This record gives sequence, structure tokens and C-alpha cells, in this order.
Amino acid sequence: MVMHARSGGDIEVMGLMLGKIVGQTMVVLDAFALPVEGSETKVNAQQESYEYMVQYLERSHAVGRREPVIGWYHSHPGYGCWLSGIDVSTQRLNQKYQDPFLAVVIDPKRTMSAGKVDLGAFRAFPEEQQPSSNVGADSDEMQNVPLHKIEDFGVHSSKYYSLDVGYFKSSLDKQLLERLWRKHWISTISQSPLITNSSYITQKMAEIADKVSYCGKDGKKSVSLEQVLRESDAIADEITQGHRSNRLKVRLFTEA
Repeated sequence: MVMHARSGGDIEVMGLMLGKIVGQTMVVLDAFALPVEGSETKVNAQQESYEYMVQYLERSHAVGRREPVIGWYHSHPGYGCWLSGIDVSTQRLNQKYQDPFLAVVIDPKRTMSAGKVDLGAFRAFPEEQQPSSNVGADSDEMQNVPLHKIEDFGVHSSKYYSLDVGYFKSSLDKQLLERLWRKHWISTISQSPLITNSSYITQKMAEIADKVSYCGKDGKKSVSLEQVLRESDAIADEITQGHRSNRLKVRLFTEA
């Protein structure tokens, strides 16, 4: 899913997840991309995608893969893991007709900058259910939301809730990862996160500067100084980690 999200660049991409339910846990075992592209915080599957989806599932069943679809994923390149108004409507529709169903959002740019997968899993509250004021999406995620999207985040953040996420790998996954590492270890070590993520870091710093001008103001785009400070600390930590990584490589490969 992360590789698919990265391949989309600045464009949102979408896919479906296959898996099973174990007790109170939704276990994702596989995922496949859909021929869908979106923009901003809007990504919808069209007729072509539905046809592709049906054909994929039919062929999966033909080779013995019986896992049902248990959710969908899409990317938010550079603006955090949360659900927009369109996303909430899509998730509610899926939960209504094919529950249990899961929504996953991936931020590929944040993943590359932080050096770890930035992924959120969500479920929407039913329309007839009014959650309490202290239940809903994690407000801390607002620090990753650009100023021009804060209004959309704030309006819909009480309509869904986040889930705990855990990762596991099978013996086959381990073998595949080892082969990938043997093939790409040189390019991985030679890359500098400060260079590969320079445009994202510049973008985040510009967003922080924009948010500073709205600190303490009333209105839909109001942000707190605490949120801006947390976002500043996060990007500073990533830059520091990049310098440390570069220094370590210099000591390992060039210094005697």
C-alpha cells in the first residue's frame, strides 16, 4: 500500500484490502490497487474501477484466494492521515452495505520524511449516532493538516474514530523483504533523506509559517500555538535525524 501511495506522487490513489476478522481485530492480509486517481481530499471509484474490482476478486477466488474485501485505502500525500467529508461519506456507505469495513489513509511523503510508515485506520460513526464530545478523530493529527484543509478536518473530525494499528509479517514476507534489501541496499544507504525529502520539508516549513499568522485568532482556520510548536518539533526532529544519518555514513565509509 505504501509503495502504491508513493507511486502516485502528489495525486491521491486508492485500493482495496483483503483480510479476515479475528475476534475484535480486522486482519489485513493483502491489498490491490484500483485504477483511480484523485486530487485534494477527494478520491472516488468510478465504473472502470468497479469492473476491475470484480474481475480481480473473481480471479483471486479462481486460484484459491478466499479472503473477502474488508476495507479500502487511499493516500494523503503530505497532509496527514485523516478522513475528509467525501471519505466519511464513502466509509459510511461501505459500512452500511458491507460491514465490517475499514478505512486506511497513508501519507507517503510523511512516511519518507519520518523514516517510518505514517498510516491511520478509521471507522465512521453511523449517521444516527451522535458521539460524545471527547470521542472522535485524534485532534493531534491536526498538526499535520495544511492550513487550507483545517476547516475540512475540523468539520468532520467528530464523525469518525481512529483504530489501533499493528503490523505482522509471515515467513514469506520475511523472505521477500530480505531479497528486496539485497537488491536495493546500495541505493538505500547512498540516499540522503535531507535531499530526497527536501521539497516536503520546505512545504511543511511554509505551512508552519502560515499557521503562525493564525495563532490565537477566531474562525474556522484558527490554530493553537501548542499545535504549531508540536509540528515544528516534529519537522526539526526529522531534519536532525537526517543530519545524524549523513554523519554516520561519512564515518562508516569515508573516515579511517
